[in-house]
Amino acid sequence: MSVMDIFWLFFILSALQPVIQKQMTEAARTRKIAAIEEKRGSRMILLVHRQETMNLLGFPVMRFINIDDSEAVLRAIHMTDPDVPIDLVLHTPGGLVLASLQIARALKQHPGKVTVFVPHYAMSGGTLISLAADEIVMSPHAVLGPVDPQLGEFPAASLVKVVEEKPVKDVDDRTLILADVGRKAIDQVCRSVEELLEGKMPEEQAKELARLLSTGTWTHDYPITFDRAKDLGLPVSDAIPEEVLELMALYPQPVRRASGVEFLPGPRERSNRTALH
Repeated sequence: MSVMDIFWLFFILSALQPVIQKQMTEAARTRKIAAIEEKRGSRMILLVHRQETMNLLGFPVMRFINIDDSEAVLRAIHMTDPDVPIDLVLHTPGGLVLASLQIARALKQHPGKVTVFVPHYAMSGGTLISLAADEIVMSPHAVLGPVDPQLGEFPAASLVKVVEEKPVKDVDDRTLILADVGRKAIDQVCRSVEELLEGKMPEEQAKELARLLSTGTWTHDYPITFDRAKDLGLPVSDAIPEEVLELMALYPQPVRRASGVEFLPGPRERSNRTALH
């Protein structure tokens, strides 16, 4: 074998390595999902959004909940018997209200128990989906977020506030139009949250929680922790299965750059041996 043969063999193996690694990771995910479903007797659905890169150019692209996601999740729910529990793992910054509400309403109408697992975060539309669950299981440091509508780069609540605080003659037509749409969007989301919370808490409590979450009480990226979610009356638990956390490890960040976090894998326990000085 010549030097050129060795070079081309090395080149081919290097080119195939990412493909092989991807196939191995996907196979491991499939086995893990099947094991969890068998253990819990449920249908497991995952809605996981990682930051990705465009092929060739390498620009970072943020993924979010869209119509393709809602179609896939609705298909999975439709293929699940009414009495089979659904376990939904959410890891998402949010997305389209329409797509999120489609998923949430389908989960709300499922007769079997619906459990949402939040290993790290489920913001905005992810929180909207979580509100449809019978139980929200969060990691101790996982967070949810407000569901107030956003119109482009502006929060709808802020646009409404601008129009309310400034004389109409001092507000341009575009802002007035956006504020009008914002009022409608806030009202629609608020009513939708009330609908999703129906039967999970008293009516007045559901209305107050819907107001807090949808009317711009906090900034859109405000982290609602487990303790805060519990105080708000949401059906939350912090008993997240270890298998779910292991499953998330099989969704590596696909961005081709050095990670800012590094550690040796495996658990660490305090040694009983006396240290030498």
